[in-house]
Amino acid sequence: MKTATSCGLEVEIAESEDELRALYGAPSDLAARKSLTQLDSHCRTFIERSPFLCLSTAAADGTADVSPRGDAPGFVRVLDDRTLLIPDRLGNNRIDSLRNLVQNPNVGLLFLIPGIDETLRINGIGRVVVRSQLLDRCAVNGKVPKTGLLVEVREAFLQCAKALIRSRLWSDNYRLTRDQMPTLGKILVDQIGLATPVDELQAMIDKAYCEKLY
Repeated sequence: MKTATSCGLEVEIAESEDELRALYGAPSDLAARKSLTQLDSHCRTFIERSPFLCLSTAAADGTADVSPRGDAPGFVRVLDDRTLLIPDRLGNNRIDSLRNLVQNPNVGLLFLIPGIDETLRINGIGRVVVRSQLLDRCAVNGKVPKTGLLVEVREAFLQCAKALIRSRLWSDNYRLTRDQMPTLGKILVDQIGLATPVDELQAMIDKAYCEKLY
């Protein structure tokens, strides 16, 4: 352990796995053995019913990023027990995840299903596909995605429900109405100092939500 200062307070920082194990102990036999090297029928079913995932990547220098991906259930194609295809739908063209993957192919996925508190974690190797009949099969409204992420599965396992139970993610306990948070237009104007009126910027955002999903 080393001592550091954060926000004016002294903190102890762990610097090794041994220090962490002294706090947490060893994982149970079940937790250690549940990790699979390929997708079984349960993993396939989870992916086929999931409309949302978080995509974790890192650049060559280790700089990390997490990006949301979502569409109708089944939008992630299970090609075989070791291969997934994630179509890249229209976004803001930052291509953070794609830029990272051409530098560092390691990728992590977290799949969620509304109403289900367990999640599915997959780690593997990702490659950016720019031309393939596979992409043609992912077309929506006649629009083929420009790229897709081909993931070679190296590890897959179900994560227990504790985090989602604690957060009550699928309940109404912490659900907000839209007027309880500022709009994205308002936030961007405040953060960037844009001269564009908030209502005009928000109208552009709302139009993109309606017309540029695919």
